[in-house]
Amino acid sequence: MLHILIYFIFFRDQILEMFDHAYNSYMDYAYPADELMPLSCRGRVRGLEPNRGDIDDSLGKFSLTLIDTLDTLVLLNKLDEFEEAVKKTVRDVKFDNDIVVSVFETNIRVLGGLLGAHVMADVLKQRGERMQWYRDELLHMAKELGFRLLPAFNTTSGLPYPRVNLRYGVVSPLSRTGTESDTCTACAGTMILEFAALSRLSGDPIFEENARKAMDVLWEKRQRGSDLVGTVINIHNGDWVRRDSGVGAGIDSYYEYLMKAYILLGDKVYLNRFNTHYSAIMKYISQPPLLLNVHMHNPTVNVRSWMDSLLAFFPGLQVLRGDLKPAIETHEMLYQVTKQHNFLPEAFTTEFRVHWGQHPLRPEFAESTYFLYKATGDPYYLKVGQSIVEKLNTHARVPCGFAAVQDVRTGTHEDRMDSFFLAEMFKYLYLLFSEKSQLPINIDDYIFTTEAHLLPVSLSTTQPPCHTNNTEPQAHEDDLFSYSCPSAQTLFPNNPTFAKTIRDSYKYLTGVGRAQQASSDSQKGVYKLKLVAEVSHTPEHEEVVPLIVQLISPPFLGQTVFTAGPAKFGTDLTKQQHGVSSIMKSVPYTACGPIENAVELQGHIALALRGDCMFAAKARRLQEAGATGVIFIDHREGSSSADTPLFQMVGDGEPTDDITVPLAFLFSKEGATLTAALEEHHNVDVLLLPKEKQLGKAKEGELAEGETESTTIQLVLEQSETDTETNNEAASLMRENQETCSSLQKDPESRLLLPVTDLRSENAGCAMENVSTKPRLYHLSSSRGITSPPLVKGVLSCIVGTILICTK
Repeated sequence: MLHILIYFIFFRDQILEMFDHAYNSYMDYAYPADELMPLSCRGRVRGLEPNRGDIDDSLGKFSLTLIDTLDTLVLLNKLDEFEEAVKKTVRDVKFDNDIVVSVFETNIRVLGGLLGAHVMADVLKQRGERMQWYRDELLHMAKELGFRLLPAFNTTSGLPYPRVNLRYGVVSPLSRTGTESDTCTACAGTMILEFAALSRLSGDPIFEENARKAMDVLWEKRQRGSDLVGTVINIHNGDWVRRDSGVGAGIDSYYEYLMKAYILLGDKVYLNRFNTHYSAIMKYISQPPLLLNVHMHNPTVNVRSWMDSLLAFFPGLQVLRGDLKPAIETHEMLYQVTKQHNFLPEAFTTEFRVHWGQHPLRPEFAESTYFLYKATGDPYYLKVGQSIVEKLNTHARVPCGFAAVQDVRTGTHEDRMDSFFLAEMFKYLYLLFSEKSQLPINIDDYIFTTEAHLLPVSLSTTQPPCHTNNTEPQAHEDDLFSYSCPSAQTLFPNNPTFAKTIRDSYKYLTGVGRAQQASSDSQKGVYKLKLVAEVSHTPEHEEVVPLIVQLISPPFLGQTVFTAGPAKFGTDLTKQQHGVSSIMKSVPYTACGPIENAVELQGHIALALRGDCMFAAKARRLQEAGATGVIFIDHREGSSSADTPLFQMVGDGEPTDDITVPLAFLFSKEGATLTAALEEHHNVDVLLLPKEKQLGKAKEGELAEGETESTTIQLVLEQSETDTETNNEAASLMRENQETCSSLQKDPESRLLLPVTDLRSENAGCAMENVSTKPRLYHLSSSRGITSPPLVKGVLSCIVGTILICTK
């Protein structure tokens, strides 16, 4: 017990030091700006930094990070810092700003932050030790902000607009918003906790009433056959715009808020709805340990082969429901992915490869880790928390805070530290390594919002519900967990191995950490090759085929070439040529609204900025406007193909067969050069080609006469059980053939793939030179060796007669 206590103290102190580093960096270098730019050591002020698209909608010139962090200060026992931060907030923060913000982000981060801080301030004041000057200032600020968000609900359906101008609302000509027709399900369905708490704390029911109506609309619009909801919905008529259904981005916190609304407000209607949806999720979406997106109208069909990192919250929600087995399974899968990539990539495939490489220091995996530890008491989850702490310090820590990871494959950083990192990550990590008695509040008296702000569950009894909250409960077949939160002892009394028995099935899911099995081959001295990665053209291993944008017109004449990423839809340039076309910027540049220069665009390749809407939506608009192709340019400043791996642009969950123009993606630096060329020369003609077909360059991969086409495979060399005599013979052969191998290695490009039938064969020295007692990865890449399909099949079917490589 003592060593566990020391373990807790060590990591709790480390987490406090990390928090201080992040929080003090924000206060020293960024405050009163909304966020810290940890690489630049300055604050991010909207309008003064390059536009990042939708990401910037969370910034409202209201000291976002400070407000989002307030109740974290209390939970981490930093009460002096909390009192000082509340004074700064009351003194400095103003909401009468002519700025368009996300309703969803402002609600969960700012309104939730103010409410959580007000609750904490009130608790501390009642104890009589501090905050005696406090007169509900944060609650008054929350109410003001709530009224500034309310105009977003002025729609025919009751679903809110996705954005609102804090000063002018939505419909005012000065608002610069209100033209949107769609919102995500989570955006409309993640208001009830904050708005209901605001109503019950302030006594004004209007907030809860509007949030409740939005929840009612989403429930009514569910697909009655499957009980699933889509990802994007029309806010005016309630029609589904995107019908893919999952538990990740776009839907996630809608399900979370149904369950938590029942816990916070005590209204069984929310629980009945959650249970109905949960049954559908477990029937169609949950394919343990995976959580896959399906079509809401045809849920037996998976709509994509990748998952996004936001679904990492779901095991924690399953713990709240008491359904531990699938929670343990999915969490273990996610943990294996973090072992492989250090962090959860923004998206990863069902084969656990990176789909989108960014990691903005999201806290959802830490959240689920905390809930699983509290439910099971299994110290395994402390080890998971330890790995999160260590990886943050190793791979994200910088002199001015912690920086998001731009790509988990390269480890490059991005100049951002989102407010949720301080609001959520440190809460869950600190709680993971803390006992209840060490906290300044009784954590069981509160429910976490989706931004980890603390709202008291006493609101269900101490404050009356809205009079209009009289939705009839739905008939639902109850089960063991419908009205309970079972404890670990209820579920598996005196059985601490329960979680382990479930995890063990997924321990080596991604192949990381798998123990090497001793060879049982009876042939002494034989080294066998084990296939660990299929041939590169296997369909399930989607390889990004790079494209190029080649400038043809004078003065470039084909000498300027940019590497570009392809799309999974549109013209397949590897099979169909496109021809020379001139380029022109789209107006608007994001192509997320009606195309204003459609006449001029006809017959041109359009340039469009990434962000604000999906690639497929942009492509459709520009194709309809007459563009013959589209080059998308990254909106992230400073990105380049030299530093960031290429990716394939994906669709929007709907069929993309209607998109027939060629599409290419350029990173920011290449895109800036291209647009600068357009501004200087006005008429720039380009070719969109696969990289291998670049004009003026010998085609890569062409075979000389008599050569056979090669296939790239990866092999692991494993040593069988050998005796000393055979090893000595092998060493002798190596010495005899050293000269042969050296001559072969003078030209590193001329790697020979040698068919070997016995260690005594002619070139065994080359084959054996790289052999060690430990398995090693070999990449067979030459097109000169005998790698025709028949021999590849031979590699798979026998131990000897295999291919070895003579290279170091």
